[in-house]
Amino acid sequence: MSEEARHRAAVSDPDAPPATKAQLARARRVPTVRALRARMNLTQEEFAARFHLPLGTVRDWEQGAHRPDKAAQVLLTVIARDPEAVARALEG
Repeated sequence: MSEEARHRAAVSDPDAPPATKAQLARARRVPTVRALRARMNLTQEEFAARFHLPLGTVRDWEQGAHRPDKAAQVLLTVIARDPEAVARALEG
């Protein structure tokens, strides 16, 4: 299917219209665990331990078996912005 055909199919679906440019501009993207780990140069085990997350949960998120819930999305966003602050907060 061509890009044009995909676009026509998406636009024609009344139950799931494509997002507008304004909606996309307001959307907040949650960083992926894999991208965070790569940027921080951590293994799954190191990432899980540093941020007090179950290793299985980190693996499930990366493999797509589960998506982070809203609270986890907030945590990942804060980790992306200031991982050292999160690590310090979890030390005590």
